[in-house]
Amino acid sequence: MTVDVEIQDRISKCRKILEVDPNSQIFAALAEAYRKKGELEKAFSVCHSGLRIHSNYGPAHVVMAKINLDRGLYDWAEAEVEKARQVVGNTRAIDLLLAEIHLYKGNYQSAIKLLRKLSQHDPQNEHVRKLLDIALRIPQEQEHRLGTPVAAVVVQTDQATPRPSETPSQGQSTRVTPLELLSEALRIPGTSGAMYINSEGLVMESQWQSEMDPAICGAAFAEVNKFLDQEQMKVSFGCVGTVLIENARNVFYLLRVRGGMFLVAGSADVNLGTLRMRMAGLLERVRTN
Repeated sequence: MTVDVEIQDRISKCRKILEVDPNSQIFAALAEAYRKKGELEKAFSVCHSGLRIHSNYGPAHVVMAKINLDRGLYDWAEAEVEKARQVVGNTRAIDLLLAEIHLYKGNYQSAIKLLRKLSQHDPQNEHVRKLLDIALRIPQEQEHRLGTPVAAVVVQTDQATPRPSETPSQGQSTRVTPLELLSEALRIPGTSGAMYINSEGLVMESQWQSEMDPAICGAAFAEVNKFLDQEQMKVSFGCVGTVLIENARNVFYLLRVRGGMFLVAGSADVNLGTLRMRMAGLLERVRTN
């Protein structure tokens, strides 16, 4: 029996049980089966409905965390893990899931701490070893791509209007963190959020005041970036540097740089000319080589 057939068979069996007993805790197994099948909306709906009845069912919170992780809702996934921990206590499965969430969120040190603990207790676990390797390797690769440690981006000082207390020496530059760089973006009138997403699709730094979920925005635009990379291989119009998306309420401005991308969110009435000009000027001062 193939995996797909096994999953579909499990779904059918779980649904029959729920038809007989709508209050059965089998909903968690059904949601997990839908998740493995890739039907995340069905998985979420089933698990959400079941948790309204069985709010203290730990395994269901674990399943919901996995669903939200697959949907790119990392903060929500972490919240569900904590709910599961409150019910069932610390388990290796919960620590492993939390480590994966930290990894996707870019919290590498937190992920490494958990994975090393798990590896000490189970040194032969191949999955744990692979995750630990990823957690150790991504920051090093990111540093190599940017040509500077992950925690810092080099920005040349604006020689036209330097502040007296920050005037650099001749030929020197001012080192700032990505978070400080995003803060500069938020000074543009009409903006409500800015983040830096690495080439792996992980949100590395974020300054977010918008009501929209930053994890959702980060995951969505990581997919946009991936699509652009794929399409550029098919056509010959050159590399896409920026993408502007507008709707009735919001504006999203994506600026692609080597090693990742910057995303700026603003209201629909933001001055697009100012946004483009200020961000272009800011990125010209960023060294990525």
